[in-house]
Amino acid sequence: MAEPPRGGKPQHNPQQRKAIESWLTDMDGVLVHEGVPVPGAPDFVNRMKASGKPFLILTNNSIYTPRDLQARLNRMGFDVPEQSIWTAALATAQFLADQRPGGTAYVIGEAGLTTAMHAAGYVLTEFDPDYVVLGETRTYSFEQITKAIRLIDSGAKFICTNPDATGPSNEGALPAAGSVAAMISKATGVDPYFVGKPNPMMMRSALNTIEAHSESTAMIGDRMDTDILCGLEAGLETILVLTGISTRAESDRYPFRPSRIVNSVADLIAEI
Repeated sequence: MAEPPRGGKPQHNPQQRKAIESWLTDMDGVLVHEGVPVPGAPDFVNRMKASGKPFLILTNNSIYTPRDLQARLNRMGFDVPEQSIWTAALATAQFLADQRPGGTAYVIGEAGLTTAMHAAGYVLTEFDPDYVVLGETRTYSFEQITKAIRLIDSGAKFICTNPDATGPSNEGALPAAGSVAAMISKATGVDPYFVGKPNPMMMRSALNTIEAHSESTAMIGDRMDTDILCGLEAGLETILVLTGISTRAESDRYPFRPSRIVNSVADLIAEI
């Protein structure tokens, strides 16, 4: 055995990660960009399916049900099973079902969230609910936001599906759940618990869904502040693609790094 350097401790060689046996991948910015498939992304998904390895496509967007997203992806040339899509709405509903089975909630959101909450056994009500649950919607209602503030003031716990401050649209940025959550927090003095990325809860719930292990799973994302941070904190191999938000130069500004950076998921097809 080699002797340690004189006057110091033995040098530490990081343990090499296990081979990738399961995959988690973000959707927007990784598989699709501004409503158009990223070149090579449909082939990447087909290769994942053909390999037999478990995989999930993740999204912080809680507007759509997995069936909605399956149809949307299908129109763009992706053949994705409904059960291979995991949303912040599903993760939120699962979290609440574990925390307080059969509870009640006042929900601001659309079908993706309300359907998931019903499926988890929750009653949706505005009368003394256990939780106020805020998700994404195309039209935030001032009346609903006011109701949420008053319910939280009365003791309801505050949950938000994801912390994203803005979302994309063809006309430019739109306010998203994180921005509305900040307004409610300012009015109530109560901060929400965010379930979606970058909370590693989102990753762990996804891993449990496909019965995968963190040490042999890779997370592919286009954002350093959500996808890569979330995967890192959950103990996954992290792969940043340059087809979405974060650039190679921007990645250097963060105090953490992805396991590696590739141009797009097309560069990963040979690995599956």
